[in-house]
Amino acid sequence: MGSTFFGLNIGKTGLYAYQAALDTTAHNIANGETNGYSRQILNMQAGNALRVNSSYGMAGTGVDVKGVTQMRDEYYDVKFRTNNTIFGGYASKSHYMTELENYFNEISVEGFTSAYGALRDSLQELTKNPSSLTVRTQVTNYAESLAEYFQSIAQNLISTQEECNFEIGNTVDKINSFGQQIASLTKQINSLEIRGGTANDLRDQRALLVDELSELVNVTVVENRAKEMDELTTYYLMIDNQTLVDGITSNSLIAVPRDYKINQDDAKGLYDIKWQNGQKFNSNSATLGGSLKALFEVRDGNNGENFKGKVSSASNELGVVMSDGSTKNITRVTINDANINAVEKLNIAPEGILTIHNKAYNYTGFEVVINDDGTYSYTFELEEFIDEGDLDQFDGLSVSIGKGIKYKGIPYYMAQMNELLRTYSREFNLIHRDGKNLDNEWGSDFFTCNNIVSGRNYSFGPLKGDADYDTYNHKVFNSGTGSYHTVVEDDEPLYGSYYFLTARNFAVNKELTNDPSKLAAASDVVNGVENNDIAERLLALKNEKIFIQGTTEGFFQTFVAEIGIDSKKAQNFANAQENIKKAIDNQRLSISGVDVDEEAMNLVRYQNAYNMSAKVISVMDEIYNKLINEMGV
Repeated sequence: MGSTFFGLNIGKTGLYAYQAALDTTAHNIANGETNGYSRQILNMQAGNALRVNSSYGMAGTGVDVKGVTQMRDEYYDVKFRTNNTIFGGYASKSHYMTELENYFNEISVEGFTSAYGALRDSLQELTKNPSSLTVRTQVTNYAESLAEYFQSIAQNLISTQEECNFEIGNTVDKINSFGQQIASLTKQINSLEIRGGTANDLRDQRALLVDELSELVNVTVVENRAKEMDELTTYYLMIDNQTLVDGITSNSLIAVPRDYKINQDDAKGLYDIKWQNGQKFNSNSATLGGSLKALFEVRDGNNGENFKGKVSSASNELGVVMSDGSTKNITRVTINDANINAVEKLNIAPEGILTIHNKAYNYTGFEVVINDDGTYSYTFELEEFIDEGDLDQFDGLSVSIGKGIKYKGIPYYMAQMNELLRTYSREFNLIHRDGKNLDNEWGSDFFTCNNIVSGRNYSFGPLKGDADYDTYNHKVFNSGTGSYHTVVEDDEPLYGSYYFLTARNFAVNKELTNDPSKLAAASDVVNGVENNDIAERLLALKNEKIFIQGTTEGFFQTFVAEIGIDSKKAQNFANAQENIKKAIDNQRLSISGVDVDEEAMNLVRYQNAYNMSAKVISVMDEIYNKLINEMGV
């Protein structure tokens, strides 16, 4: 049979157990408002029974405390993080798309409708009084206002791209910081749990960090609990299926500024991300998710319209004289079957990286020639010289510049503005060149762009004399040989392609702003100073359907509407996803959250149980006092 004093031991187990239960309850109450804390419960079970040599056979030994368990459901953790990743992406898109939408806000008096309308009205006045210098000055002034509007919009877009890029760098730093903290906590957890028990509070801290990380990027946690006391728990945290945390060590991402551009108007030094251990990081992965993915989409999104084609030939030229007088051996690669066959849609960088069958080659310039069927042939000059015997390897290989990112981000809207201005400027200039100014001289380009180096205007041709060719359709760029423009005289304009005209440098010809009499309003001044046929044609251009979307104003309104739709879509999805995230979190809190009212009830319950255990000991004390001190007296 059991010891005579066995009852005292049973009472003692109750005291210890309910003291621990009271402590656990107090811990829950103290952390009722702690972010990420999971409610803990004490696991109690009946002590192992003793076999006794009596008729009842077994005797209970009281209560055993098996441990403290946190109330957490892994299913809701995974579900919360998945939705938090989606929310993080839409929240970032909503922020930046709202910013872009505000740039094109037509409510503003400086909006496109106002600026373009003022130019139209001034052209209307020019048709009435074509010889008036005052009216001519109004035309050039309002045209300058329109140019300044687009320059401002372009600069704002570039600023937003730089802001996105800066935030990408910050996000990389945050991801690395989360990885280091999670690895450190895992080390602490392992060092405690290898001696038995569960480091619940440290696990809560780690889970909270993973929750926060999931807003930045898609995360996956794989944990294999130790089966034996002397075994370590294995813990892996992956972002987009690549390991960020491996047990107690963390990997790091690094943001590397580009020394090249993909798009013509990209900001300088945009970041590419890679792993510090040398592994590639796919920023265009469909499963990357989170705000990091959204930042790349806004910064680099081109609606999937990156340059693509196939190599038709490759050749070498030896001893090419460069613009600085030096000579160089050059490899040229010609691309056909390109997806861009209009210079107004051409937005690749003058120099950059050409990917041929998954291998990157730096190119230092390119030329464009129109084929008989209207398609474009591109010839790129490679920085690397390829041996003659290796040139055949290029034939028929696929070529691309950048990646097709299926989101309408900053490069897409910049390209839309460039297409608008190039097309409109071309049509306007063609009409203006058909007319004569007040000095009976042929009209020059009305809209042009400024050369970044010299500050002078480009002239878009066609060139006169022996150098007669259509610069709109032919040679575009070759920085190596310097053949992308022809300087006739130092004081004459640069001749080039409309490729050079972008929203950033769109301008009115300085010759016209300095001397409005140079504006061509008539086809022939011999017919009289009141002849206004060119002015009429310039005014009528507002109704010409020079775009697939219709008129110039229709084209602009279409892509501004796209921005509004994309912005509203991002806002709606962000709000909806936030509500879903809150609903999932509420479900999670129904299991892991602390209800202080419930804990108060537990306090009373455990207090009563503690008192009853104390009562057991008190009763046993009286029994043993009777047994020891009073029996036999």
